[in-house]
Amino acid sequence: MTNNSNRVNRRAMLRGAGLGVLAAPALVGKGLAAGDIVWRVQSHWPKASSSFTDSLGVLASELEERTDGGFKLELLGAGEFAKGPDIYNLIRKGVVPMGTLSPSYIQDKAEAAGFLYGIPGTFRESWEVQHAAKNLGLEDLVNEQLVPDGVLLMSEKSYPTEMVVSKPINTADDFKGLKIRSSGTMLDYLQAAGAAPQYIPGSELYQSLSSGVVDGAHWGAAIGAQSMSLWEVCKYHMKPALGFTIDAFIVNVDALEGLPPEYSQALVDLMEIRFFQRSAEYMHKEAIALAEGIDSQGVQVMDLPPEVIELLTVASQEIMASEAAKGPLAEKARDIYVNLMTDLGYV
Repeated sequence: MTNNSNRVNRRAMLRGAGLGVLAAPALVGKGLAAGDIVWRVQSHWPKASSSFTDSLGVLASELEERTDGGFKLELLGAGEFAKGPDIYNLIRKGVVPMGTLSPSYIQDKAEAAGFLYGIPGTFRESWEVQHAAKNLGLEDLVNEQLVPDGVLLMSEKSYPTEMVVSKPINTADDFKGLKIRSSGTMLDYLQAAGAAPQYIPGSELYQSLSSGVVDGAHWGAAIGAQSMSLWEVCKYHMKPALGFTIDAFIVNVDALEGLPPEYSQALVDLMEIRFFQRSAEYMHKEAIALAEGIDSQGVQVMDLPPEVIELLTVASQEIMASEAAKGPLAEKARDIYVNLMTDLGYV
């Protein structure tokens, strides 16, 4: 990360003062701050999304408990101040000190953001994405450009991306021209394979599906489809996963530095811990959600036909090359992918 004495060094914060990120969280007394601190948090998740409660809601509860009620988060659903790609600038300007977003929204801010979001058709297990993001350096590569811009990003969870569609995909012809709600590199991926993807904010997704503006969508996988009621209008749930993606917390650096040190440490520690906890929990809940969809909503699980898989494989290689061409940080991110995939025997 770029050295700057006026900016947060994430690694130093996590490891400083002898604190490991997996240390048991200690309570921080109210007396450490001059009264209660309340931060507004603008999420990209609608309040109907499971992640609004299970990710952001849990973080807020644990932070309040750890700080003995001294540091609270006021949670805003998608669109209350901003939505989608507009959230980044809201946080950067300090209008709101914290938010959530998909790294796909900030590909114009950090050249490695597409790799953190996830290159479709590459990693096959959640742990691989977690390892690449936190241990092999994808998150740090993104922060090399975000922190000097005044924003710190911390990965929130790794999760699978799977399509739900309103009509079955039995052939490559069924897939070509299919109108799919998508974002980021996943949008490029689907387009390269012959679909007709388009970006739609989460708050407008259900209406777009029910009115036929789009034929399908990905909003995570089973949990997202269930919590956003997508299965009401899209009964076909397609396997395998298009890939694994990451959601993220973002924090205004000046606001973070302005907190009492114990509070800033508590927030950063909890975001780091929650990433691993939430990623594992999410995969468990995926299985539960899909079983419930099959049993109670008539969801039909279908495998993408081999000819579509072949189209997607070629598209994955094209996306990897395109993302790596964005600059030296993107090339380093590509190398993280290739080296890990080689070690795993995928390439």
